[in-house]
Amino acid sequence: MTVALLSLVAIFASACAQAAPEPVFVEQGCEAFMNLKHISQEVEVPAGGILTVTLCSNPTTGFQWSENAEISNTQVIAQTEHRFTPPEEKNIVGGAGQEVWTFHALEPGQTTVYLEYSRPWEGGEKGEWTFTLTVTVK
Repeated sequence: MTVALLSLVAIFASACAQAAPEPVFVEQGCEAFMNLKHISQEVEVPAGGILTVTLCSNPTTGFQWSENAEISNTQVIAQTEHRFTPPEEKNIVGGAGQEVWTFHALEPGQTTVYLEYSRPWEGGEKGEWTFTLTVTVK
């Protein structure tokens, strides 16, 4: 009985010791958007994994990225967070920071994440920059 119990504990411990999938990071800086206003990219994420998308942002210009990403298939991934990170260097008036979105990969499949950089008020420029990410969850 003791040997069987120890065997079960060992099996359970090894199953619990399996590491979570490595997070996947996608980043586009200001230079990329200056050269190409509409960027498309593809990425693979393991099921149960975390995807972090970081894009250049400068709210002092009146532009901002979509708060919530447009996700074509919400069965595949879900947005869990969105935040703005100011420039690393202090005292840079008008310096660009970053907007960061975090997604959780729910189940295998494919979806598209769409983000738009616009001036959100009525009459403001829309879709000045766009970022489309095709996500395949394995």
